[in-house]
Amino acid sequence: MRCCSWIRFYVCIKPKLFFLSLIPVCMTNCPTLIVTVGLPARGKTYISKKLTRYLNWIGVPTREFNVGQYRRDFVKIYKSFEFFRPDNEEGLKIRRQCASAALNDVRQYLTEEGGQVAVFDATNTTRERRETIIQFAEQNGFKVFFVESVCEDPDVIQENIVQVKLGSPDYTNCNTEEAVEDFMKRIKCYENSYETLDEVLDRDLSYIKIMDVGQRYLVNRVLDHIQSRIVYYLMNIHITPRSIYLCRHGESELNVKGCIGGDSGLTPRGKEFAKKLNQFIQEQGISDLKVWTSQMKRTIQTAEALCVPYEQWKVLNEIDAGVCEEMMYEEIQGNYPLEFALRDQDKYRYRYPKGESYEDLVQRLEPVIMELERQENVLVVCHQAVMRCLLAYFLDKTAEELPYLKCPLHTVLKLTPVAYGCKVESISLNVDAVNTHRERPEYKNNNMAHILCLTPHCPKSLLLLHRPCLWQYSTTAVLAGRSTTDVWEMEIAVLSG
Repeated sequence: MRCCSWIRFYVCIKPKLFFLSLIPVCMTNCPTLIVTVGLPARGKTYISKKLTRYLNWIGVPTREFNVGQYRRDFVKIYKSFEFFRPDNEEGLKIRRQCASAALNDVRQYLTEEGGQVAVFDATNTTRERRETIIQFAEQNGFKVFFVESVCEDPDVIQENIVQVKLGSPDYTNCNTEEAVEDFMKRIKCYENSYETLDEVLDRDLSYIKIMDVGQRYLVNRVLDHIQSRIVYYLMNIHITPRSIYLCRHGESELNVKGCIGGDSGLTPRGKEFAKKLNQFIQEQGISDLKVWTSQMKRTIQTAEALCVPYEQWKVLNEIDAGVCEEMMYEEIQGNYPLEFALRDQDKYRYRYPKGESYEDLVQRLEPVIMELERQENVLVVCHQAVMRCLLAYFLDKTAEELPYLKCPLHTVLKLTPVAYGCKVESISLNVDAVNTHRERPEYKNNNMAHILCLTPHCPKSLLLLHRPCLWQYSTTAVLAGRSTTDVWEMEIAVLSG
């Protein structure tokens, strides 16, 4: 039976009736198995990790399964390239066992643990091996999408070996020259048997072939929207060294008042930060720096002080707080106690009445991420919630962590993409500002008593019932029958009067 991931509950309010519902969120009609193809040192693991991070960020539960790590766990001590020789029967047997173990874990993740996409990261250089994977996927009802990385540029291969492979546990006790020589011999072990994806022989397969680090692409048989998004993403990433600078606008008038949202201008301290930001950027000495802002006054006023051209992006506007715009948290708690409590229960998925959730914001910001991946050096002057979403993507933070990332005013975060992640430097520009960060509440997420005690009319009875429920966002719920039997939700109907 297909297993789905579950979102946390919400209370949906109607006159004298409250509903608590659990529902699955599936973004794929069946699980997808992404399979990498290519010789060693072609960036397969780099692609796998970035793709996994991106899919998780947009809300598709994804996990990477690196067969090389299975091999290291099994063998413990790596001796030399001899292990990978095609005539080394013992080594071949171990590698097959490791691949089989990884596929078993893929099956468990996609069928029992709520995963929707698995990335099978290995060389998979022979048609025989790929056929084995296809049969495995067919037996388990998974779609398969191949991602092949082909590179013939010796400089790129050498750079990849030096930057990534020399830091591998395989070469802990080797000097650089010995490690490079051994790895080049390891590559030779695969070259004679390597069968690339072929336009004719593999015309029925779904795949993207990436040639020379994105100089050319070949895309074949994209079957659904997940595969389409994967292709679009992979066609936008690059490996050119660059830095991304993230900062919030200078302190605003509504920041000082403790209000959320709105479109106020900068305070004197906010204007001082804008001047300091100008000095900081000049000290970086980046001639090709691009500057992006939202369309709100406080980011535009901050960017104006830089005295350089800048682009205004509406999608970079702060999260829409709906009916709570320009209110203090104390006001929200007093006027909308249920909404206040619900947001504390699940800050990522909670949507303000007539406003947005962090989940909505992530979807809104996807084009920004795509463009950031395409660009080189960029400064993004944005807002607290927006900066959290962007930061969560680059630092691979979960949906639960995202809304509580600290993004203080008058601080610049310099992000430098590295081999398998992102290096972060936090630079305070030493201009005082109010603290707008609100810590995660201490009470547990399943504390329904806390929510109920904050409702305007305390309920007098609880009725537990089981029935299928169709969820709709915000503060309404529609009950409807479901023909399937694999998903059931428990609802707590709270009756007053």
